[in-house]
Amino acid sequence: MTTRSSSTTSWRRKDDIAGRPWIGRVREYDLLKELTIGVVVVGLLVLGVSAIFGSPDEPSVSLKAWASAAPADFVATASKELGGTSDTAGYGPPYSSTQDAAQTIGPIDLQSLSGVRLPIETANDFVIAPLETLPSPPAAVAEWTAATDQQRSDWTAAYSDALAAAPDNDPANVADADYGPVPALTGALLDMARQGTLDGVLQSGGNFYNMDYTRSLLFLGDGSYFPDLAASQHLTGDQWGVMNETGDTPGQSWLWLFSLLYQVEPFKSSPSVDALVVVTMVVLTALLTLLPFIPGLRALPRKIPLHRLIWKDYYRNR
Repeated sequence: MTTRSSSTTSWRRKDDIAGRPWIGRVREYDLLKELTIGVVVVGLLVLGVSAIFGSPDEPSVSLKAWASAAPADFVATASKELGGTSDTAGYGPPYSSTQDAAQTIGPIDLQSLSGVRLPIETANDFVIAPLETLPSPPAAVAEWTAATDQQRSDWTAAYSDALAAAPDNDPANVADADYGPVPALTGALLDMARQGTLDGVLQSGGNFYNMDYTRSLLFLGDGSYFPDLAASQHLTGDQWGVMNETGDTPGQSWLWLFSLLYQVEPFKSSPSVDALVVVTMVVLTALLTLLPFIPGLRALPRKIPLHRLIWKDYYRNR
């Protein structure tokens, strides 16, 4: 038994590559030196490539920045919010129940299925309510509140037209006319935004801790300042796509397909483009998920054997 065991052990050692003695050249190897060089070289390479090709770290867009950089656009947008003529005011669900605003696919009204979950009344939520949080709200708030809907509509329509006709759309160059409290309201809101107070009020929602930027983003999107910033960064969709980043991290490139659909027909010219894109993406996602169970589609890898080209070494002798 002892001889057999010894013989077996000797056979295993002779046939075991890891157990064979090394007969090649031997030299000293400094693991710490190699590790240091590797970390430093790779680190410098990463920093260099990041500096050249890194995603731009743009500062956050705020209502304060908007009011300071484009006050005329801010005032014009605030006037539209008061008059209920902005994109948000006419968008429909989930923000409002505006008639005939919902996007449909044939007779199916997908946009209205969830109802008005985030009710937004633009005049009150974007202008009047924020101004009422001031220690001394302007007297124009009371005048606006006491007016009829028709009177408010006439005031805002007249002021919006006057702003569009003024040189550089500057509120200071608006022709004299009866605009009611609208100039005072928009002017007070502009001052509030420039001080940085409006950002906090629209984001708070009545809570001290809040991360809901819905109202701020909708207000920003109703003006020209925010879309112009996107265009300057080539983020309108026709050149690259959409970007949603934090710091210098890469943008959300996986959203390219959503953006692509907005650039082609029949999506591009459809008034229900959002609904069409969402439904299309749901269908494509379902097809991808159910691919192993769909006859015909699941056989495509066998009919188009790209995998054999990728793993050609494996399949060479098969």
